[in-house]
Amino acid sequence: MNPFTHPKSQFFQTIGIFFVAILMGTTFIACDDDEPQPKPPSHFNNKIMPLGASRVEGARPDFESYRYELWKLLIEGGWEFDFIGTQTDNSDYDDFQASSFDKDHEGRGGWTSGQILDGLEGWLESNGEIDIVLFSSPGGNDILNRLSPYDQTISNINEIIDILQAKNPNVTIIIERLAPGMSSIMTPELTNDFNLMQEEVTKIANEQSTSSSQVITVDMVTGFNDSLLADDVHYNEAGAKFIADRYYEVLKGVLQQ
Repeated sequence: MNPFTHPKSQFFQTIGIFFVAILMGTTFIACDDDEPQPKPPSHFNNKIMPLGASRVEGARPDFESYRYELWKLLIEGGWEFDFIGTQTDNSDYDDFQASSFDKDHEGRGGWTSGQILDGLEGWLESNGEIDIVLFSSPGGNDILNRLSPYDQTISNINEIIDILQAKNPNVTIIIERLAPGMSSIMTPELTNDFNLMQEEVTKIANEQSTSSSQVITVDMVTGFNDSLLADDVHYNEAGAKFIADRYYEVLKGVLQQ
């Protein structure tokens, strides 16, 4: 799945460090020399880029990304599409309807909005034009690590959208109102930050939508609960299906036949 300006207790600093460790996982350490890997250009309609951090990347068998469940829904719906990204999932997945899972994505465990912003132009150069971006848990790691001011996180998210729209003025961006973490770790401070980000995402979507480029919010909050989590912040299989279902309901209204 922002650093805010209120004072931090020693307890909250400690628990925040724990959250970051969970989000990053044992192998999800951000790497400055993570170079985009060019791939053959896609000739499909509906080129979809899953963008974000560990909730996009996944780490089977420890926790799931929503991508596999969404891919199955799109296959079942008969859509022509292609998941786009310089990253390739190395986990094993069952085939579905005689098709092999499309493992491409732009998810990097533990990355903040600033790190995603820094890498985005290079990824887009490697990926070519993107039709639809699934912007997962915007500012999620920023909320947990509190290493930059809240206003900077919001600026980063807006600039990410600016870059996507500059690359393709007709791009559709689906941005999450991010699902919460386990209730046991949602301290009052974290809950406040979380709620502020939900409001901010709605505001960003309204302000950044243009006549040719929709920025659409998808509600991952309502109905989400602890039973959908594999650990404090990552999805289990049911959670991945929950997130995929929410994306699919929005995608059905924007995909090209």
